[in-house]
Amino acid sequence: MEAITRTNFQFPGQVSVYHGKVRDVYNIANKYLIMVVTDRISAFDVILPKGIPHKGQVLNQIANKFLDATTDIVPNWKIASPDPMVTVGHLCEPFKVEMVVRGYLTGHAWREYKAGKRSLCGVPLPEGMREHQKFPNPIITPTTKADEGHDLDISREEIIATGLVSEEDYNLLEHYTLKLFERGTQMANQMGLILVDTKYEFGKRDGKIYLIDEIHTPDSSRYFYAEGYEDRFKKGMEQKQLSKEFVREWLMANGFQGKEGQLVPEMTPDFVEQVSNRYIELYEQITGDKFICADNIDVLKRIESNVLNFLHTL
Repeated sequence: MEAITRTNFQFPGQVSVYHGKVRDVYNIANKYLIMVVTDRISAFDVILPKGIPHKGQVLNQIANKFLDATTDIVPNWKIASPDPMVTVGHLCEPFKVEMVVRGYLTGHAWREYKAGKRSLCGVPLPEGMREHQKFPNPIITPTTKADEGHDLDISREEIIATGLVSEEDYNLLEHYTLKLFERGTQMANQMGLILVDTKYEFGKRDGKIYLIDEIHTPDSSRYFYAEGYEDRFKKGMEQKQLSKEFVREWLMANGFQGKEGQLVPEMTPDFVEQVSNRYIELYEQITGDKFICADNIDVLKRIESNVLNFLHTL
């Protein structure tokens, strides 16, 4: 199947289109958003040169499952998913921070810890911790939401002091973040997975906070397999994980970390297929459902037709 790496639709009432790292977001009448999840893949805030077949469908369908499973915690932007690669929802004014929550000392947090830091986003980190160790309680380590380039770590105090988010709203964001992480953790455990860390984005509509974008996908989250976690941790071994971290590790092993002057290593067809299979594996592992590939004959025409049919119902 050919990977869908770019869309350029013209929908009725379309005001604008934003091409993000992975998603193409169409603004309809400043009221609705059509989010097309492409097969693009990014790492170190760089869009890689080749797309990953099935990735968009995987991300969209996992996000939809978790959006539907968390509406009792916080309302979300979703109205419907008229195509396997598309979600249509309400336009919200996004907060300019991402709520990152971590249950384990892994990834960016571990790299900072290993470099000697004992505080992350104003949150103190205990001495003597090891890679992949579980925190006593999940910690929230927010980042700024950059339009371009790297998101930056920021503390709760800085967010409130600079007026990025009011204290009242931020307290709610923290509450929702921990509740969502708890729900995601429970659902992952039922499928033999550990939800290690993730991020949530929120916005406002009519003065009310909404959960927006995707949640609990392998692009926004890291998962370990629960089976063997303790044994691997005790032996100081790498954890078996389902996330995008293995793509980052492959890039780093091939001399790329998104720094100026570095070239993205060649993505061979075999590597692209491996990444695609990992995304499908996570879909099946976390949903418990068999992945069913959507009709892949003229995918762009299929998406356009399904979206147009749905728009007529709004």
